[in-house]
Amino acid sequence: SLTTVIIILAAVIALIIGFGVSGKRSISVTALTSPGNIGQRGILGCTFEPDIRMDSIAIQWAKEGVAGLVHEFKGGKDHLQEQDPSFQGRTAVFADQVIGGNASLELRDVQLSDAGTYQCSVTTARGSGAAVLRYRTGAFSIPVVQVESSSRGDTLQCTAPRWFPRPAVRWMAYGDTGEHLPHTANTSYELNPENITVRVVSLLHNITANATYTCVIENSIAKAMGNIRVTDFSITKVTNLQLVNLHTESASSSFLACHWMLLLPLYLLSI
Repeated sequence: SLTTVIIILAAVIALIIGFGVSGKRSISVTALTSPGNIGQRGILGCTFEPDIRMDSIAIQWAKEGVAGLVHEFKGGKDHLQEQDPSFQGRTAVFADQVIGGNASLELRDVQLSDAGTYQCSVTTARGSGAAVLRYRTGAFSIPVVQVESSSRGDTLQCTAPRWFPRPAVRWMAYGDTGEHLPHTANTSYELNPENITVRVVSLLHNITANATYTCVIENSIAKAMGNIRVTDFSITKVTNLQLVNLHTESASSSFLACHWMLLLPLYLLSI
């Protein structure tokens, strides 16, 4: 009935007014993650709607399954009283960039056990928001490709010092006109002293001049390529490393909730 519609409209308007009076809303928080390289420095990316008042900004990083906090920063300072022991001495935010909307976390000496689900929570004078990211850890390195000569012919050696999980290795070989060249390779994996990562050594036998060879090393988190061009007169090398499956996650902004509340009366009037 019309009376019911009016009552519902009044309730919705009261909610909107209360929302405005409180001055608080959900702010947009976005998380971006790339795999962490164990033993190295990692970044868990997080951005939010900037606020010019540093004293009103509070950032909390938490990890699923961990009792304490990963990191807390508020009022322009670190607050680490509730930090979990497993992260002590290894975390920091970019304090000089917080006021510009950067809540990213620096994680030093990345551990295999650092993998998991993290939440970046931000509160400002405008409101609060959070985003969740899944952080993966492993080991990856750029390969070195070089020619090894012997009385039995020339061999290409592709080596990379540390990978985890154990990667797959493949070679590609092409002649000057782009034709695929037959090739035979042998790959071995040597466990490094820390008993986690492996050293990769792959040998490509019986190479010929005037050809391009590519060594590809790849696991679930990274892909590296070593490219070498062999001619009668020179050897040219190019290497690169790519991280795979990057993820961006965004928390819902309150603007969506606001829009829904404002559109609801129009919907009710139409029924």
